[in-house]
Amino acid sequence: MIYDTNAFVVPFVDLKVQYQTIKTDIDKAIQDVLSNAIFIGAKPVKDFEEQFANFIGVKQCISCGNGTDSIEILLEAMDIGRGDEVIVPAISWISTSEAVSNVGAKPVFVDIEQDFYCINSNLIEEKITARTKAIIPVHLYGQVADMPKIMQIAKRYNLKVLEDCAQAHYAKIGGQTVGTFGDCASFSFYPSKNLGAYGDGGAMISNNLEIAEKARRITNHGQLSKHDHQIEGRNSRLDTLQAAILLAKLPYLETWTQKRITNSLVYEKLLINKEILKPKTRPDSQHVFHLYVIKTNKRQDLQEILTKNGIQTAIHYPIALPFLPCYAYQKAQKTDYPVAAQFQDEILSLPMYAELSEEQIRYIAQVINRDY
Repeated sequence: MIYDTNAFVVPFVDLKVQYQTIKTDIDKAIQDVLSNAIFIGAKPVKDFEEQFANFIGVKQCISCGNGTDSIEILLEAMDIGRGDEVIVPAISWISTSEAVSNVGAKPVFVDIEQDFYCINSNLIEEKITARTKAIIPVHLYGQVADMPKIMQIAKRYNLKVLEDCAQAHYAKIGGQTVGTFGDCASFSFYPSKNLGAYGDGGAMISNNLEIAEKARRITNHGQLSKHDHQIEGRNSRLDTLQAAILLAKLPYLETWTQKRITNSLVYEKLLINKEILKPKTRPDSQHVFHLYVIKTNKRQDLQEILTKNGIQTAIHYPIALPFLPCYAYQKAQKTDYPVAAQFQDEILSLPMYAELSEEQIRYIAQVINRDY
C-alpha cells in the first residue's frame, strides 16, 4: 500500500521522517554497496543474517526475497504439500494462507480471540484431522499469539509450528522472543514493518539445522554452492542493498520498539471516547504495536471524521480470510468464524510509528474525543 504522506497532517506511517533521523547511517550503507558494485550475495547479506539471528536468539537465519516467500519456503522445507492441511488464523494478511495453498496444502481457518486478535488457541484442536501437519500462528499487529498453549497442542499431535512474525519483530511472551518457540519462523522486511528495508525483503529463522539448510537451498535454485543442485528451488534472495539498509537499521530496532510501546500508552491515556475499544496486551507479553488497532461499530463515520481532519487511517483487514472470494470453495459462513466476522467490520488502524510525536497523538485523540 502506498501512502501520500504529504496529503495528511498526521500520515498513517512516515518513512521519510525515519530516514531523516538515521540519514548518515543509511547514506553510508547505500554508498558502500554502490562503491563495491556487488549487488547479490555480498558480505552485507551474510552479516545481516548473522546479526539478526543473534538479535532474535536463534542458530540460523536465511534471508530471502520477501515475507511471503519466507512462509512458503519454510513449508516446503518441512515437506508440507499436496494433501496436507495447515491451521491458520481467520484474520491475517493473505500471505499466511496463500503460502499454504501455493505448496499444494489446504489452509484450515480458526477464529480469532476477542481480546487479542490472534488465533484462538482454544479452538485449534477441533480443527485437527489426520491430514493436519502444521500450525501457523500469526503475531498479528505486533501482539503475541498464545505460544505456550499452541506449542503444547503441537507437541500433543506431533505438528510443526511456523510462526508468522511479519508484524512482530522483537515481540515477546514470558520474556521469550517470538520466532523462537516453533520449529521455524518467517519475517517480512517490507518498508513499513517495524524493521523495514527500502524494497521487498524477508527472512527465515530456525534452530532446526535440517529445516534451515533445506530452506537455504530452496532460496538459491536448490544449491548451497555453485552448481550444487541437490534439489530444485527458486530464486528468492535478499539483495545486498537491502541487506546493507537492514544492517544500518537493526541497531535502532530496540529503541524504536520502546517508542512504539510508549506511543501506545499515550493513546491509551488520551483516548477517552467510550464509542471505541482500545487494544489490549496479552498478560506477560511485549506487544510491539506494528499497528494500533481500535474497534468501533461506526467505523466509516470515524474514518471520515479523521480524514476530514487530516488524519490518515487504514483497515487491517476489511475481509477476513475465510470470506475472500479465493476461498469460496470452503463455503464459510459468518457463524463459522463469528469473532472474525464481527471484527472485519469494526477494526480501524490509527497512525503508529516510532517517530510519531506525542503532539500528533494528542491531536488524534482530541479529534476522536471531540467529534466522534
